[in-house]
Amino acid sequence: MTRALDRFCEAPLPGFDLATPATGPRDPGAELVEDHRKNHRVRLRQRFTEGGAQAVPDYELLEMVLYRAIRRGDTKPLAKRLLKRFGDLNHVLAAPPARLRDVEGVGDAVVFELKLMEAVGHRMARAKIIRKPVLSSWDSLLEYCQTAMAHGDIEQFRVLFLDRKNVLIADEQQSRGTVDHVPVYPREVVKRALELNASAIILIHNHPSGDPTPSESDISMTYAIRDAAEVLGIVIHDHLIIGKASELSFRSAGYL
Repeated sequence: MTRALDRFCEAPLPGFDLATPATGPRDPGAELVEDHRKNHRVRLRQRFTEGGAQAVPDYELLEMVLYRAIRRGDTKPLAKRLLKRFGDLNHVLAAPPARLRDVEGVGDAVVFELKLMEAVGHRMARAKIIRKPVLSSWDSLLEYCQTAMAHGDIEQFRVLFLDRKNVLIADEQQSRGTVDHVPVYPREVVKRALELNASAIILIHNHPSGDPTPSESDISMTYAIRDAAEVLGIVIHDHLIIGKASELSFRSAGYL
């Protein structure tokens, strides 16, 4: 009796053999959808490979970025939802993780891929100016500032530290604030310049509103840093305010 019971317990029950994949009639419709998705990805990759970035619009570039996060399924609807929500590819990549997750279909894997692409873009733009004479690479500097700061939702304050030959030796974010204010401490800016043995600095901050016009507090803060720096022989070459589509130079506008 015991042996018979053991054999009964060891025998797989009908339909519950976990070692053998379940088999059943295939869904031709599902197979057609999957084949179409795979063929679409192949065609899209081929078009990008042969024609470069100019051969595909933003939503298709975003589709391909999402492939790594979403291995199966159609990423086009999500790409279009992201662009509709944030406006363009730059704003999608720069969007805070919390706002990205508000979009249907966005999970941790999607957020990771988007922020990874944003970081790569920042590093590429930064590579054009680091350890190079900044004043003779001004266009590259403005491009970097636009890439790194133009699409942020909150204000951030950065300082570029230069040596005696105006070569960029450090690029540091000093503080982050709110949508219309960022705390800046002139003493800390000058202290950091001394620690790096910098001879000159360039101040940079963004206006999430998009308008780079300086406020009264922007102007007074700049003068406070200038006065503290001059005492120690440190020059402020400029203060750049980065807007959505343009920037303002304190030097060019006559504030410095």
